[in-house]
Amino acid sequence: MGNPATPQPDPAAALSGLPARIVFFDGVCAFCDRSVLWLIERDPEARIHFAPLQGQTAEIVRRAFAKRFPSDIDTIVYLRPGNGPGGREISLRSEAALEICDEVEISSKWLALLRWLPRSLADLGYRLFARNRYRMFGKLDTCDIPTPDERARLLP
Repeated sequence: MGNPATPQPDPAAALSGLPARIVFFDGVCAFCDRSVLWLIERDPEARIHFAPLQGQTAEIVRRAFAKRFPSDIDTIVYLRPGNGPGGREISLRSEAALEICDEVEISSKWLALLRWLPRSLADLGYRLFARNRYRMFGKLDTCDIPTPDERARLLP
């Protein structure tokens, strides 16, 4: 007779130690990196934190949202308060981008147009862009040294 199985921690419980709002992005994508810096400038109250899809924080959230959180790095993911596991929800692709812009109160004619498109069409455009982002903007070989304020918002 072996030892009783050790109970596994609830993946949703691990979310309680994380900030309420996190944008997960491709950590080697130059466009994504610039987008994070752009969002940090537009969020002076520091409501949103950021983490690479390749990192430890993404792995925690991936376990809690095993059926929805992508395993690839071609999709922006936005974790926010909601009715899902651990009182959180996630949004992907164009929906995530729109919700992030709403959070930092960004509006433009392009965003207004994107809101009118059916989600499937907006996500198709997102996927096409994501597939070509390295060719258009490149990959990062090194990381810039973040300022102390930026560092406080970057998660592993």
